Amino acid sequence: MNINRAALRSPPRRSSKTVFNAQQFLDSVGVARQTAEYRRNQVIFAQGDPSTDVLYIKKGGVRISIVNENGKEAVVAILGTTDFFGEGCLAGQNLRMATATAISPTIVMAIEKREMIRVLHTEHEFSDRFISFMLGRNIRIEEDLVDQLFNSSEKRLARTLLLLAQFGKEDKPQRIVPKISQEILAEMIGTTRSRVNFFMNKFRKLGFIKYNGGDVHDELLVDSSLLSVVLRD
Repeated sequence: MNINRAALRSPPRRSSKTVFNAQQFLDSVGVARQTAEYRRNQVIFAQGDPSTDVLYIKKGGVRISIVNENGKEAVVAILGTTDFFGEGCLAGQNLRMATATAISPTIVMAIEKREMIRVLHTEHEFSDRFISFMLGRNIRIEEDLVDQLFNSSEKRLARTLLLLAQFGKEDKPQRIVPKISQEILAEMIGTTRSRVNFFMNKFRKLGFIKYNGGDVHDELLVDSSLLSVVLRD
């Protein structure tokens, strides 16, 4: 892991007409932070570790999982570029409640708790965006619960792939999903690997997805037409 402390710089003027970019903001206003690089399957923090900072994904993807007292693991979230995680420290969480693992080569920016609190108090534009992110995360958790309770495994898989591809953040017909195993997808949607494999083959035949190289171990391209599965009655 290579860690480089970012140099502090004076904040330039920002135009209110430009689209807010959290990474550019953190780079511009002199936030003390550390940047770390993680290889695929490397643990960023483990369940039970001290909760001391908030993390921001500059590049790559992160799996958030929890292990119960019987040793059973459950994947509770897959996060991508521009997502925050580890924010529980801001609410008095002393220990990490889950394990964060890189699912692809990933670059993460870590902001120490006190520094994050300072920035939230002094930089109102960033504070507004961070609060919007947290509210959006809560809404997504509620939607995930409804999805698990009422939708078929086929719809749950389609929705998960669209979320992983971050549809809605940019207007693109195709988006790339980080390499992720069918076992993890099965854990996320609450079904078996064989069912995931069946639906992935079905989506592939219908042109909703394709592998960027032709092999199931290659990057996955998700087409916006996959939305038809989620919207289907």
